[in-house]
Amino acid sequence: MTLPDSFIQRQQLDASMADTFLEHLCLLNIDQEPITARNTSIICTIGPASRSIPKLHEMVKAGMNIARLNFSHGSHEVCAVLPCLSIYGGDDYLDPLYYRPVAIALDTKGPEIRTGLVKGKVEEEVELVKGSHVRVVTAESDKDKTDGKIIWVDYPSLPKVLKKGSKIYIDDGLIGLKVLETGSDWVDAVVEAGGLLCSRKGVNLPGCDLIGLQAVSERDEADLRFGVAQGVDMVFASFIRSAQDVKDVRRVLGAHGRDIKVISKVESRQGVQNFEEILAESDGVMVARGDLGIEIPAEKVFIAQKMMIGRCNSAGKPVICATQTLTVLSNQMAPSKLPLKSNGHTLTLEAEAAIFHQQLFEELRRLTPLSTDPTEVTAIGAVESSFKCCAGAIIVLTTSGRAAHLLSRYRPRCPIISITRSPQVARQSQLLRGVFPVLFHPLPAPVWADDVDNRVNFGMDIGKARGFFKSGDMVIVVTGWIPGSGHTNIMRAVNVP
Repeated sequence: MTLPDSFIQRQQLDASMADTFLEHLCLLNIDQEPITARNTSIICTIGPASRSIPKLHEMVKAGMNIARLNFSHGSHEVCAVLPCLSIYGGDDYLDPLYYRPVAIALDTKGPEIRTGLVKGKVEEEVELVKGSHVRVVTAESDKDKTDGKIIWVDYPSLPKVLKKGSKIYIDDGLIGLKVLETGSDWVDAVVEAGGLLCSRKGVNLPGCDLIGLQAVSERDEADLRFGVAQGVDMVFASFIRSAQDVKDVRRVLGAHGRDIKVISKVESRQGVQNFEEILAESDGVMVARGDLGIEIPAEKVFIAQKMMIGRCNSAGKPVICATQTLTVLSNQMAPSKLPLKSNGHTLTLEAEAAIFHQQLFEELRRLTPLSTDPTEVTAIGAVESSFKCCAGAIIVLTTSGRAAHLLSRYRPRCPIISITRSPQVARQSQLLRGVFPVLFHPLPAPVWADDVDNRVNFGMDIGKARGFFKSGDMVIVVTGWIPGSGHTNIMRAVNVP
């Protein structure tokens, strides 16, 4: 197939036509432009600097796909206003061509340990000087007394699990303490790695058997029930160590929260060791590199990360890589006075253009057992066809979101425009790589075939409005043969009118 020069000069398409991965790398060209669509979702943590309605609207326009509510910090009163994001799409939200659904994720505190407020205030900080002595305390009466000499943590069993010489790491290991002596409700330590200590920072105790930490605490149960009542789309479940932990989260979500996606955060050695059973029970996984980098040797983190990402790709489940990346913006977003400056949209576009999509698709297809599922077979055929014709997009009509999920699993180069009437399906699709969810508001046409045409044409309008393709380009259309969920089995290659 001969492509026009203007088409070749984007998406690194010349490199994508390589026969080997090495040849693909050699053909990457800094003068080529990436495709307009971003396949990777950007997750932003909402904090004091970004929780006003105007600022949230700016973040949506700048590219935020999922708003993360960190319940290690946030209160129910603050978080209650945030579901407005689920119905907001920017200044043009009344125009369906420009509406963009934003998903809301509740990140649980989980069985984690955190420091208290510095000098009783959220915004305060104190410097811990290397070589100085501090006392780490657990009494509830000291929770707001953290300063340069006292550090309060919310783990009463701390003195029981530590001994002389044990290490205490704070704020993803930026601050390190060495235990000198333990008492009934205190631990004396020397500062080995100093730095600024802010309020409510995470604490890690590598090598310790953490007693008394439940996967779902009473506080987590209250937060999860609150999330169900507020209509959150997904839960980022912290410090998941086994499949049973995931089951406990689902138990608390209950019947009313059965459609909420559970994304397990793996951030401990035990979680890595039990990864297969955790993955089987979860809707997706977050590789939480910050805590993981303290719980296991730092040089092992990338091995664990690659293993988990690979197994999630093989299983066709979403995977999120978090901490010190531009995918989940937490420290950059929550306290920053310039949250929009941390947008990773451009970096992500360039990185995605450099992926050897064809090889990835071939490997994923080989890993897939023979299937008699019409939807999966159709998805495989649609993705392969999209490569053959350099399609501008794959347009899929979906009720439950499953067809879009299967298309995403096989990693097409082009965006997947997912047309659905379900607001929740649209929002949850933000978890899926390459899926651009679109809500179709009009009621079904009296004749089902006409309704199919209306939705496909709407997808064409969306693609042209967003710059994914133009008239004359080819797109792949995936639909069902009868109304309802579970009947997707038709794939067509058509030219954009």
